[in-house]
Amino acid sequence: MKVVAIIQARMGSTRFPGKVLAELNGLPMIELLLTRIGAASLVDEIVVAIPSDSKDDVLRDWLHTHGVRFFRGSMMDVLERFYMCALECRADLVVRITADDPLKDPEIVDYAVRYALAHPELDYVSNTLMPTYPEGLDIEVFKFSALQKAYFDAVLSSEREHVTPYIWKHSELFRAHNFQNKRDLSAWRWTVDKYEDLLFIREIMSNFKNQPLVSYTEIIKYLDLNPKLLEMNAKKTVRNEGYIKSILEDGK
Repeated sequence: MKVVAIIQARMGSTRFPGKVLAELNGLPMIELLLTRIGAASLVDEIVVAIPSDSKDDVLRDWLHTHGVRFFRGSMMDVLERFYMCALECRADLVVRITADDPLKDPEIVDYAVRYALAHPELDYVSNTLMPTYPEGLDIEVFKFSALQKAYFDAVLSSEREHVTPYIWKHSELFRAHNFQNKRDLSAWRWTVDKYEDLLFIREIMSNFKNQPLVSYTEIIKYLDLNPKLLEMNAKKTVRNEGYIKSILEDGK
């Protein structure tokens, strides 16, 4: 089973353009993410899937310069971009990673992959169906066969833009498993949608200088001791705001 982590990234975010190359401790945000995903022992290959749009040429150049494999595809049909990327990589199992989550944890990635490998009857394993981890530690692992069926059968814009909804919405077609954290921290935001989110991540990483692989459990301990930091990006932001927006677009 070849396990491929596909990181979806783009420069043209409507809420925070260029965030994937925003600075964290002197390095681009995506570099921290690549380091952390690269520490997952069960991931065989990492590929960054970016749009073919000219706005993303600067990201392409950075990836090329740093020897990171990348794939270019559709801007809005991210499902197509994922499928074509996975097809080119000959992936058996796909790990979906979003580039606005620089604190993705290799321990959680390995747990999800290990569970999927140990339960071949499952098509999809994640911690997102009933979220209990901080937003930003979301992980989805799914079979290439499930991705392929979604690619050919999904028709809604929300299903095409967000890759996996067709899989987890159709329990009659796919077998899914959701794993949970011992403590419900789903209200915490470790993702970067807005500038205040970036400031929050910078504050965390400034405490863990030269520790790009600091574990999520250590970060939780740090935030428990410094709860005021959680107020930095605690303004009401709906979890999965982009997906909800896409659903509203479906109805038009």
